Amino acid sequence: QVQLVESGGGLVQAGGSLRLSCAASGSKFSINVMGWYRQAPGKQRELVAYTTSGGRTNYADSMKGRFTISRDIAKNTVTLEMNSLKPEDTAVYSCACTVGETWYWGQGTQVTVST
Repeated sequence: QVQLVESGGGLVQAGGSLRLSCAASGSKFSINVMGWYRQAPGKQRELVAYTTSGGRTNYADSMKGRFTISRDIAKNTVTLEMNSLKPEDTAVYSCACTVGETWYWGQGTQVTVST
C-alpha cells in the first residue's frame, strides 16, 4: 500500500509563493506518475501538474509559467513551487501517484490565497 504525505500549503497573499512537497512510501514497485491535483469548494477536482518517471511534465494551462513541478525519483518525492498565486488558486491540493494502473492519493493540503 502506497502512502503519500504532503507538506506545505497555508495562507498567502495574492502574488506570493508557496511550496508543496509530497513523499511516497510503501511501494514495492516503481512509481510512474507523481503529481498534484486540486479541488476548490463547489468545483470538480482538476489537474495541476504531473511528472513521469521518464521526466515528462505536464501542466494545466492556468498554471503554466507560474507553477513548477520537480521530482526526486530516488527519494520518491515531488515538489510543487507555486508563484504569482491568485485568489482563484485557493483549493485543497492533493498529491497523487500511479503504480502500474493504480492511483494513490494523499489527504490533501489547504492553500488559501487572500486578496
